[in-house]
Amino acid sequence: MKKIMILGASPLQIPGIKQAKSMGLYVVAVDMNPDAEGFQYADEKVVISTIDIPNVVEAAKRLKIDGVLTLCTDLPVRTVAAVAKALNLPAISVENAYRATDKILMREALKENGVPIPCYFQASNEEEFMKAVREIRKLGYRCIVKPADNSGSRGVNLLSGYDEDYLKKAYLYSRENSRSGNVIVEEYMEGVEVCVETLCVDGVCYPIQITDKLTTGAPYFVEMGHSQPSKLPAAVQEEIKRVAVAANLAVGNFNGSSCTEIKVTKDGAKVVELGARLAGDYMTTDLVPLSTGVNMVEGIVKIALGEKPEYEHKYHKASAIRFLKSEQGSITSITGVERAKEIPGVIRIGFDRKVGDEAVEIKSSLDRVGYVIAQADTPDEAVKICEEAMKKISIKVKR
Repeated sequence: MKKIMILGASPLQIPGIKQAKSMGLYVVAVDMNPDAEGFQYADEKVVISTIDIPNVVEAAKRLKIDGVLTLCTDLPVRTVAAVAKALNLPAISVENAYRATDKILMREALKENGVPIPCYFQASNEEEFMKAVREIRKLGYRCIVKPADNSGSRGVNLLSGYDEDYLKKAYLYSRENSRSGNVIVEEYMEGVEVCVETLCVDGVCYPIQITDKLTTGAPYFVEMGHSQPSKLPAAVQEEIKRVAVAANLAVGNFNGSSCTEIKVTKDGAKVVELGARLAGDYMTTDLVPLSTGVNMVEGIVKIALGEKPEYEHKYHKASAIRFLKSEQGSITSITGVERAKEIPGVIRIGFDRKVGDEAVEIKSSLDRVGYVIAQADTPDEAVKICEEAMKKISIKVKR
């Protein structure tokens, strides 16, 4: 029986653990949390941080694994690369893993290869930050600030003012969410944002689906909904796919999966950023199979084992997810869920907060209360089903 190591055992990684088990594989799950929910589905658990590269590599050697992967999280991609190098397994290279998980290195690679990106500057201290803001403003753009190495909209801020006190607070907010301490200041791109889900095999990148996105807007741009397939014109979708493929090849993502965020601006499609792993927010674990029939989780397991994944659409349907929020305060009750589940087309309803938890301002994806996933014949219908279900759900809080 072949062994596969999956980095992470949180709810995000459970689909991967279950998929690998269904394929007859021996699953080794790695997570620093000894009580991680995903451990109950794995054959063996290893309690190590997924970014503790030396110890994960040592465990992989000891267990003689045949493949390694992670789902939906960025920094463990570096560990995947290190393990693959040590055991000569298929995966992204170490050098390219760093390109794909550091926004500065990523932008340098994209720029060098002629992939369209926004104007940007790196800032490693407050002085560089202030200078970068001035340079972006000179070019006539609004400024958006991001940590160099985080995800889930953490630390992202579209500047709404430029006085010194405000800028200092904005810099600190982004820097505090950056593991390296580096931040990026770049032009804020006006336009529709989408995400392209791809599988990459031996240097060939296959776009599987384009996802339309709904965010909170300024200043934090937290994603509050997704729908598939995209409703953009066919010609625009083809341009988006070309840019996504070029971006993956530019950073060297030759074996694995990716989610490439792209904005369609007046100057064409430009890359926001790229993740060399499956998209989070249930986009690839749930929405893609619901809209296309393509099992991307199975795909990345096969790629990790050196096998060829399936990437052709089995059907053409639509899917959507909408995330729940509530007023701020301590959650006292959540009702109406069963009635919401009865709506035709509702696939699943889940919660990230429970009674007794605190509902807070939505500043990152971690702050959302829950979600509704639906399937229909068109994206508009799928979104409508989600919205109807959300109306049935009542979340009460005590301030």
